[in-house]
Amino acid sequence: MFTTDKAFSAFSVDDIDAARLFYRDTLGLEVVDDPMGFFSIRLASGASVFVYAKPDHEPASFTILNFPTADVDAAVGDLNARGVVTKIYSDDELPTDERGISRGRGPVMAWFRDPAGNVLSVIAV
Repeated sequence: MFTTDKAFSAFSVDDIDAARLFYRDTLGLEVVDDPMGFFSIRLASGASVFVYAKPDHEPASFTILNFPTADVDAAVGDLNARGVVTKIYSDDELPTDERGISRGRGPVMAWFRDPAGNVLSVIAV
């Protein structure tokens, strides 16, 4: 029978080891290995996101994971200090400041990529 009580999201990467290191070591998220060699990201909200390797992976053309924050500027500073680039769009694509923060068109937010090219964001709440 169809049920939603344990629904979860998933996305692909081209290099599972590089992704594991990025999510665990760079972003500091809880990563739980799967017996098949994949992993899940356990979020503080209780949600889980499954990450799997796909040889013909193509990065998503949309934001796959958003991290809410009360202070986007501080979050961007923290990400940049960890070596994460947050200026990923040109001004023609999406107007952002020199640190990659978008203001005035929806919520204040900044985007960055994982090693597989998938887009993530920090977003003001």
